[in-house]
Parts: sequence; structure tokens; C-alpha cells
Amino acid sequence: MTLALLGYSGTFMRYALAVTPKNYLLFGCHVVNFTAQSTQAYRYVNYRYLGGREKALEQQAKEGLTQVEGSVKQAGAAVQDAAKSVEGGAKELANDVAEKVQRSR
Repeated sequence: MTLALLGYSGTFMRYALAVTPKNYLLFGCHVVNFTAQSTQAYRYVNYRYLGGREKALEQQAKEGLTQVEGSVKQAGAAVQDAAKSVEGGAKELANDVAEKVQRSR
């Protein structure tokens, strides 16, 4: 579609100036359309054939890796907190058992 619109706009830019009186408004519309379609064609060629797709995939992979690293850090902190909590509970339980043993003697 982009190629069709490029051809259409290119052709009718010429005819907008070939008629009498010259139709500058129509010419301007076709210049804007030709420019927009040229930009779209460049973006497509860049993405498909000039490495744009690989760059986009690499950027997505880096963002995903950053998110995973953040999640791993959060999980590590949660595990450390849980370990400290279990350690404190185990110490309390050990102290309770030691007190009960002392009382039973």
C-alpha cells in the first residue's frame, strides 16, 4: 500500500502543477502524503532489513532481564527476612524447652 501511495502522490504532484490554473493546494496535499509514505517506507525497511528488528528485540530482552533481576532481589530479601523470623522463633522455642527442663529437675 505504501508503494501504491508513493506512486499515486508522486504522479499527481506532477499533474497538480500541469493543469491550468495550477492547483497548489492539491500539490501540497500530495507532497505531505508523499513525505509521510516515504517515512513509513523507511521505517519498514529499517525494521525489516537494516537491523531495527534486532535492536528492538535486544531492548525488550534487556528490559525483561532488568525486571527479572529486580524480582530476584526482592525474593532474596523476602527469604532473608523469613530466615531471620524462623531463627528468632527457633531461639524462643529452644529457650522455652530449656526453661521447662530446668523446672522439671
